[in-house]
Amino acid sequence: MTSAAFRFTLLARDGAARRGRVDSPRGSIETPAFMPVGTAATVKAMRPEEVRATGAEILLGNTYHLMLRPGADLMEKLGGLHEFMNWPRPILTDSGGYQVMSLAGLRKLDESGVRFRSHVDGSEHMLSPETSMEIQRKLGSDIVMAFDECAPWPIDEAGAASSMRLSMRWAKRSREAFGDRPGHALFGIQQGSVHKDLREESSKALTEIGFEGYAVGGLAVGEGQELMFSTLDFCAGMLPEDKPRYLMGVGKPDDILGAVERGIDMFDCVLPTRSGRNGQAFTRRGPLNVKNARHKADRRPIDEDCACPACRDFSRAYHHHLYKTGEILSSMLVTQHNLTYYQDLMRGIRAAIEAGSLAEFAAETRARWAEGDIDPL
Repeated sequence: MTSAAFRFTLLARDGAARRGRVDSPRGSIETPAFMPVGTAATVKAMRPEEVRATGAEILLGNTYHLMLRPGADLMEKLGGLHEFMNWPRPILTDSGGYQVMSLAGLRKLDESGVRFRSHVDGSEHMLSPETSMEIQRKLGSDIVMAFDECAPWPIDEAGAASSMRLSMRWAKRSREAFGDRPGHALFGIQQGSVHKDLREESSKALTEIGFEGYAVGGLAVGEGQELMFSTLDFCAGMLPEDKPRYLMGVGKPDDILGAVERGIDMFDCVLPTRSGRNGQAFTRRGPLNVKNARHKADRRPIDEDCACPACRDFSRAYHHHLYKTGEILSSMLVTQHNLTYYQDLMRGIRAAIEAGSLAEFAAETRARWAEGDIDPL
């Protein structure tokens, strides 16, 4: 099954790494791509035009949060998520399943779905494949995620198998409930924890159902980078070659680089925005904490190779001052820098794949991260 005007084109390869493009009615997305997270219809501390200026081409919204506040019916009445938050480009929404498992109280899960109480006001709600598809339709998202259960970590193989098979039954119901929506895409989510046979079973089930894209779920949940990478070594290649592959909830810059090397096309994570609010900047020489006293009188920018306003116009000393005095501008500027750095990294990765030089790019990038920040003379 395909969705008119939604298309993935594979443009280049370098080993397992892929350079592609997702075309949708609201614009193209160059891959590998990083999606900033707009949990509650906003990328925290950023205006939409500032997010776009970093190079972001697609945002992620959270079904769970938006169904609770302001509510899907109101969102639909107000023209959908794009109009509500003034983001005319593509938006991907998650299904709400992960947040139900991690945030909501008094959960009751069975074949039909998950009944839970809101973490906001304690009100009772039901999420199922059908209701998740309906809520995401009302939000108007361009890429809709199938409803699934994200298994916790650690989990034994029997538990992972039971959870994965429930998610596959929910994936089929999600596909049926999604219906015919030209210009919109539904992504299935591969599950199976770290077990190769379960990931293979999940991939086969999803491919038989048929989706416009495929996500790798159930990783970056506490298993650690080494185990995540060893799982990606076999599970990414199980997904269809001609569809985008999305690793959910990842991650740190080195997580992203390693996942690209293993065949992943799309990423999202709250890390650059959350870290920005906590005074941590990601740079070409690794993370830097503007709160540290060593920056108190430092005239240098956060990252000398970055052209974002936070680096172009302000010193580390000023960023340190803003953070220490609790000024809102600190969150705004460091978040802007972090999102710019992530998009710069993705641009560099895409160019390296096109040139067939990803191994060299990765080695140089990792060497600079390892070198760390250089003290001023």
